[in-house]
Amino acid sequence: MVDKRVKLTPDYSPCRIINGGWQLSEGHKLQGTLDFDPVLRAFHQLADRGFTTFDCADIYTGVEELIGKFILERRNNSGKDDVQVHTKFVPDLSMLDQVDYQYVERIITRSLKRLNKERLDLVQFHWWDYNIPGCIDIAGHLVRLQEKGLIANLGTTNFDTPHLQALVDAGYPLVSNQTQYSVLDRRPERAMVDFCLRNDVKLLCYGSLAGGFLSESWLGKPMPEKLDNRSLVKYRLVIDDSVGWEGYQQLLQLLKQIGEQRGCSLSNVAVHYVLNKDAVASAIVGTRSERHIQSNETVFSTQLLAEDFQRIDAFLDEHQIPAGEPFELEREEGNKHRNIMKMNLNED
Repeated sequence: MVDKRVKLTPDYSPCRIINGGWQLSEGHKLQGTLDFDPVLRAFHQLADRGFTTFDCADIYTGVEELIGKFILERRNNSGKDDVQVHTKFVPDLSMLDQVDYQYVERIITRSLKRLNKERLDLVQFHWWDYNIPGCIDIAGHLVRLQEKGLIANLGTTNFDTPHLQALVDAGYPLVSNQTQYSVLDRRPERAMVDFCLRNDVKLLCYGSLAGGFLSESWLGKPMPEKLDNRSLVKYRLVIDDSVGWEGYQQLLQLLKQIGEQRGCSLSNVAVHYVLNKDAVASAIVGTRSERHIQSNETVFSTQLLAEDFQRIDAFLDEHQIPAGEPFELEREEGNKHRNIMKMNLNED
């Protein structure tokens, strides 16, 4: 069985399934609004069942505040202060060359206030453009804030392997890198997994369910002409660059067959696949309602066999992997993957 928690460091053990907050962001849904009452109910139920680790970011509009509200409710209602929050420090592309220590401290202090926390469990640093200098210096500012006690652990998000190496060489105490990793996107296997194993860095993986594409609701469906949110737009491009729509439908069938044999869902198999990979600590799974809770628990009550993973890998080996390092396509000017990115979201 899959353990429910994992040691990120000797003193810090988050859940192996982390409750993702991106889909709750104001900028995620392309139409309409989200009702947050069922979201908060789901948060409380997840925490009561041991899923106490949440992922968010300073640029996920409204999400730090929502998690902060939940943390306060949980403290007041049950006296428990067991919620772990992984947030991100993502300075806007437009001002990368202007970021200084005072700016970094102000944003981290703002996250603490929003989240009703005295110390952030994990801050994941992102840098939009490696051609703009300052990345190493800003990482150093985060280390200073860690030394001041505002941050417990430091990681990165969407860094490629060479720049992870540069941070480690500069002395940045890197414990994790958040990266896109799934049956549809195995870019980390080119070099990043080996780097992480050699440097004791853990991978926190998003996209394990491809924004919902890795579910039975898409079985037998034609290629969509219109999509409801930014995650589906993003992962539809990943499908195009990996297995294609026909291969994607075949992959769904394979995952469903394995799930039926092991007593779990197609989506559970996709999460199992990621959690089984070398260097992976956790999978980040979006949480928008109570219906996701049982699905998360099923991952920990079922087990896949080595032959199941071999069947999936054998199928995937017949198809291409998106080009380059993790997040390389997303950084490339003019690339379709970059064109859907919003890089200036850090509102005051």
